[in-house]
Amino acid sequence: MNILFRLALILAALDGLLAVGIGAFAAHGLKATATAYQLDLIQTASQYQMVHAAAALGALWLADRGWTSAVAALALAAGAFVFGGALYAIALADLSLGMVAPVGGTLMLIGWAWILIGALVKAGR
Repeated sequence: MNILFRLALILAALDGLLAVGIGAFAAHGLKATATAYQLDLIQTASQYQMVHAAAALGALWLADRGWTSAVAALALAAGAFVFGGALYAIALADLSLGMVAPVGGTLMLIGWAWILIGALVKAGR
């Protein structure tokens, strides 16, 4: 297992873990004290993290079969981690992180584009 593959797998697992853990914490532990805006941010972060954790695992499966590169999975997982982390920080710690969330979103877009390019190149062979 190469380093990109392993790093993507670790980040995807962290994404899934955080999505479930922080999402459940918000739903049960913060529901009475958090604002609707804070809960909405956490819900959005959890959804994006979980979807992209699963997508990163799928991209790793494709990379293992030569359809794309582990870079796609790494971009998806890292993007979800950065995006989710930024939204969690805003909601839970009232931190203003400027352009951090869009960087995460851009990484997720790069991951999807990498998968698309891999599919187009593979289909052309």
